[in-house]
Amino acid sequence: MNLPQRLLAPAPGWIVDTDVVVVGSGVAGLTTALRIAGAGLPGSVPTGLRVMVVTKDVLAAGSTRWAQGGIAAALGPDDTPQEHLRDTLVAGVGLCDRAAVQVLVDEGPAAVRELVELGTRFDRSSTGELSLTREGGHHRDRIAHAGGDATGAEIERALVSAVLASPGIEVIEHALVLDLLPTASGGVGAVTLHVMGEGELDGVGAVRAKAVVLATGGIGQVYASTTNPPVSTGDGVAAALRAGAVVRDLEFVQFHPTVLWLGDSASGQQPLVSEAVRGEGAFLVDDAGVRFMQGQHELADLAPRDVVAKAILRRMRETGTQHVWLDAREFGTEKWRVRFPTILTTLLSVGIDPVSQLIPVAPACHYASGGIATDLAGRTTVQGLYACGEAACTGVHGANRLASNSLLEGLVFGRRIASDILASIQPGAPLPELGVDVRGMGIASSGIRQQLQQQMSADVGVLRDAAGLARASSVLQKLSARLSRDPRTESWEATNLLTVASALVAAAARRQETRGAHWREDFGERDDERWLGHLDLRLSRDGMVATDYIPGDQSGSPTVAEVAHR
Repeated sequence: MNLPQRLLAPAPGWIVDTDVVVVGSGVAGLTTALRIAGAGLPGSVPTGLRVMVVTKDVLAAGSTRWAQGGIAAALGPDDTPQEHLRDTLVAGVGLCDRAAVQVLVDEGPAAVRELVELGTRFDRSSTGELSLTREGGHHRDRIAHAGGDATGAEIERALVSAVLASPGIEVIEHALVLDLLPTASGGVGAVTLHVMGEGELDGVGAVRAKAVVLATGGIGQVYASTTNPPVSTGDGVAAALRAGAVVRDLEFVQFHPTVLWLGDSASGQQPLVSEAVRGEGAFLVDDAGVRFMQGQHELADLAPRDVVAKAILRRMRETGTQHVWLDAREFGTEKWRVRFPTILTTLLSVGIDPVSQLIPVAPACHYASGGIATDLAGRTTVQGLYACGEAACTGVHGANRLASNSLLEGLVFGRRIASDILASIQPGAPLPELGVDVRGMGIASSGIRQQLQQQMSADVGVLRDAAGLARASSVLQKLSARLSRDPRTESWEATNLLTVASALVAAAARRQETRGAHWREDFGERDDERWLGHLDLRLSRDGMVATDYIPGDQSGSPTVAEVAHR
């Protein structure tokens, strides 16, 4: 499949220089920026490095603000990092990088406490301790939350406030990342942007930097129905592919099991009904009122997300229905008002009173466990390029992300990227010399977006097989021939969606097994003999997606003792 290879149509009209450019303003990007600048925390000292944060919308408009459930860390008196590690490895179904998970759980508690120092107002008990709850796949109460079910919004508020107060951080809003420009030595030395603003930085331009950090969030808009905001068009992952970086395990797209069902014609961003609702005692039932998760898993309604999503899909097929029901009527009015005010407001706005009515839910695209491959310092396979947050594949999530590990991953690995950059870049050091990229130009037509999303939902969603994946590949091939000469934001986003969707389909077609969030109906069992490893994706110079199988070292496989712990 020959994909469009160059987004940048006109030459940059402006160029600005900085030391580090961070693309994305969620928890991962803002944490990285604050750490590099030496800002935000009490007693922090400016490092002298100039940091520029580039964000597609306004500073607080990313996916972080939509996180309802909370952030997971071993903060309770009866919990330990090793127990958090065991739960994460089991959820990842053998493909977690154990070293990455160890970093996450060991450094996680300090990272959350740092958020508190930054001013994040987590919910607390009557004794003043952090109020912790439980979500799917966790065997301990270790989910810290804020505003009941507005954790992401509160974390984003605290981080944005700290960034805006930092004199060492500049911000460019309404800026879509187009491409990464190479250095003369083959690394990355600049980001090209389309700024939809006013004044000096309006239009297409470039930011030159000694290091580029991609924290652009997820790829959820690849699907017709998703919990992701409209900005989640895979821009960072697509740009990294075009720059020659390896993208890993993109087939593992997590579908959240309990997304509010608004009718079979609903599309775009859908309201999430947090897993924490089940953590507080709600349960799933079918049309007949049967609690079908009983006997499916030892944790029943709090099983890992892939287990619950598959059970819901099976029950929907068996009963011929388009959704199942979530029963939280026993909560009562006060618990709904205090613990889940955001969800309650959403439900009431569509005419559902959860105090007296069942909530219709069905799985929808939620989170990409794969992404731009990185090491433990957040470095990608391209010199000068880092990635963190949902755009990255650190190895933490494996084949299926454990609930509420995503915010923690952004915090922990954002801090690690900052440490690596601070150790390798000196203030005042010269910028790298830019090289020349001779790839051809091409931008997809903005008109392909809806058809692409519908095809991906139909054939590359929760249920996959060879015939459906072949159909999807054929449709994407035809869509790739529909090019545009109009360099609008919609066309650039369509190109990114096409690039990411093509890579996802290639990986899903190659992995002939069912594991975690990847469900092949024609290969219904997990196959450790052939597939206990990773699929690395590259975009060749001629626009073809190449997949390489990298055998795993079983570092992410739970030990006998860990399995027994279940």
